[in-house]
Amino acid sequence: MTRDILDRLEVQQGDITRLRVDAIVNAANRSLLGGGGVDGAIHRAAGPGLLEACRKIGGCPTGEARITPGYRLPAAYVIHTVGPVYSGKSQDARLLADCYRNSLRLAAENTVRTIAFPAISCGVYGYPIQEACTIAVDTTAAVLPELSGIEKVIFILFSSGDKAVYDTYLEGLKQARQ
Repeated sequence: MTRDILDRLEVQQGDITRLRVDAIVNAANRSLLGGGGVDGAIHRAAGPGLLEACRKIGGCPTGEARITPGYRLPAAYVIHTVGPVYSGKSQDARLLADCYRNSLRLAAENTVRTIAFPAISCGVYGYPIQEACTIAVDTTAAVLPELSGIEKVIFILFSSGDKAVYDTYLEGLKQARQ
């Protein structure tokens, strides 16, 4: 992982619905019709247009991603991805990595320069934050060299504990590169 790639990654604590980025990622369910946690917050903040756009898409399989306008959000786009429900099987890691990979590629196809991710699958889907962090950061870092148009990836965490996990992991990677 090069220093250039690490410099394009950032960790923040806060509310993803308030970020001024080109796209935010929604940790959606397969119906894309809203739910709890991040998904519900994004749907509430974006307004009814988002729900209507998601209805037209007709759902999304686990690991894949779909894009809609951001409607009333500061972000121009919402990229919806469906993370795996954690079961402890190896397919969980593959599917979670696919969420990041497919979201980033879809972002690049839509000329997104700045994108923000929540901790996909770490809420009600039960994915352990440390494992999910490693998958999120490593997958993002592996895909970014192919996607020169993406200038900044923000991992935005709701809790200080989750943010600390990401900070520690990224700091360790940066120190290993010095």
